[in-house]
Amino acid sequence: MNCRWKVLPAVFILAVSGCATSSHPPAPASAEKMSDWYYLIGPGDSVSVFVWRNPELSGSFPVRPDGKMTMNLVEDLPASGKTPTQLARDIEKSLSKYIQDPIATVIVAGGVGPFSQQIRIIGQAAKPQALNYREGMSLIDVMIAVGGVTDFAAGNKAIILRTTDGKQQQLSVRLEDLVKGGDVTANAEMRPGDVLVIPESWF
Repeated sequence: MNCRWKVLPAVFILAVSGCATSSHPPAPASAEKMSDWYYLIGPGDSVSVFVWRNPELSGSFPVRPDGKMTMNLVEDLPASGKTPTQLARDIEKSLSKYIQDPIATVIVAGGVGPFSQQIRIIGQAAKPQALNYREGMSLIDVMIAVGGVTDFAAGNKAIILRTTDGKQQQLSVRLEDLVKGGDVTANAEMRPGDVLVIPESWF
């Protein structure tokens, strides 16, 4: 009888540790710098346009929910999904109908960005939400923004859904070790468009 009670806890520990392991590859703590990443303008952004020698055309203009913007002399100009430089060239092209050789500069304020580049946190986060991606953003930054995980979270079973070259990956992360254990080796680099899924613990 005593032997049975000595064996059962050991079996239980093995079963629990087996459940905690993930079949997904771990998210890399760091990755090569994204040389091809540029900030893209999105609905909700505010863009400041400066037109050289034409202050009456300059100003701050919002990007509407349909992704377009209207400024002086230019109506319904598509802005969403473009870099500030690309938008500046489009503004110059539109203004060339009215002034000779316009030179425009675009500065983005607010930094909302398009939905395709936002990071989404769903499941057992304290404050599930979508975050605007920032260059160099890590899992620690995301956890600070969402206030950590709930008491019901299975943090070490969380995954990041990441699309690379048109293919979706599932990468395992150790949120419990990172947030509650302070293990910085569990930190991981985030990428534009990542979805962090935090499941609920069943026990």
